[in-house]
Amino acid sequence: MIDPQLLRDAPDLIKKSQRARGDSETAVDDAVAADLARREAITAFEELRAEQNAFGKTVAKAPKDEKKELVAQAQLLAGRVKEAQAAQVDAEERFDVAIRAIGNVIIDGVPSGGEENFATLRTHGTPKTFDFEPLDHQDLGERLGAIDIKRGTKVSGSRFYFLRGVGARLELAMMNMALDKAIAEDFTPLITPTLVRPEVMAGTGFLGSHADEIYYLPADELYLTGTSEVALAGYHADEILDVTDAPIRYAGWSTCYRREAGAAGKDNRGILRVHQFNKLEMFSYVHPDVAEQEHDRLVSFQEQMLQACELSYRVIDVAAGDLGSSAARKFDIEAWVPTQGTYRELTSTSNCTTFQARRLDIRYRTESGKTAPVATLNGTLATTRWLVAILETHQQQDGSVVVPAALRPYLGGLEVLEPVA
Repeated sequence: MIDPQLLRDAPDLIKKSQRARGDSETAVDDAVAADLARREAITAFEELRAEQNAFGKTVAKAPKDEKKELVAQAQLLAGRVKEAQAAQVDAEERFDVAIRAIGNVIIDGVPSGGEENFATLRTHGTPKTFDFEPLDHQDLGERLGAIDIKRGTKVSGSRFYFLRGVGARLELAMMNMALDKAIAEDFTPLITPTLVRPEVMAGTGFLGSHADEIYYLPADELYLTGTSEVALAGYHADEILDVTDAPIRYAGWSTCYRREAGAAGKDNRGILRVHQFNKLEMFSYVHPDVAEQEHDRLVSFQEQMLQACELSYRVIDVAAGDLGSSAARKFDIEAWVPTQGTYRELTSTSNCTTFQARRLDIRYRTESGKTAPVATLNGTLATTRWLVAILETHQQQDGSVVVPAALRPYLGGLEVLEPVA
């Protein structure tokens, strides 16, 4: 959630962020009012409790013949204290609901607007063209014996698939190359749980506008994660970390699940938008002062991976209305997909500043000895969706696919994926 002190000191700044997101400015006024009511309730309770404590001493010292009347007064005062405490708890809960309705305050320079209002920061490579009619990744995958959509649908329904043979090997090669990259850059690898408690899912900000995309198991009160970011954020919940000298970085390998509830009829073909996929996610806990530098660092790792896969791409600054509630800024990298004639998202990297850490109570110790929330960042280093761009970009006229040189060592030296008979 946002900083309550910022809410008090600069509500207009938060309203500006809400406008850029296309979200309610009234939510800021509601939160300011709820904060005022909360502080008044706290003051009223503390004053009554102090009065109660002082009166208790009076009762203790009173002559015996006066105590009966004083005890009766003390009981009445105790009732008022109990009522004030209940009012404080209620005001605290109302404030918590109000402030959680406000998205993270965006960083200066983030474009206003929705999905189509992004800003292109840079491009790399020339979009691939062919002197023959290229196949899309599904047709290529079927010819290579690499992707089996038909049996995936038979077993599990729409938006499921099997990766088989060279398809399974190619994904593992890509993921292992990403893992080696992460380890080389001082990330600690973790294989994370894919089921998390509600408080962890809520703490990362995923139970907002996109809650309908999350699988929920009500009998167990657990959520299936759509990214290991969720488990990685919860890993240090309620802890004090040492991020003074260097960030704490993790690379989480997990299977991910998304209902894609809002995507009916969109990208039904192939494996671009599916319910289950694998992903290696970078996650950083950092001092808030270096969060923006860490953001650029994560993007540089992603670009190095995409360049190693010999893909053309662009880096975009995502518009405020497309950020999600937790991110203050998000950079997407979109690779060129030849048969679609456009760029499609392969990675997202978000600077969540202190938003998630406040919800999950993850802090560092300041020079004064007090504690303050850390900043958290996350970004994709490899995921199943990359196969779409790799297969289509590196295809040849006979339906074979040239393996990018950097991936060959992870495939036992295999240079070309050949169609099966």
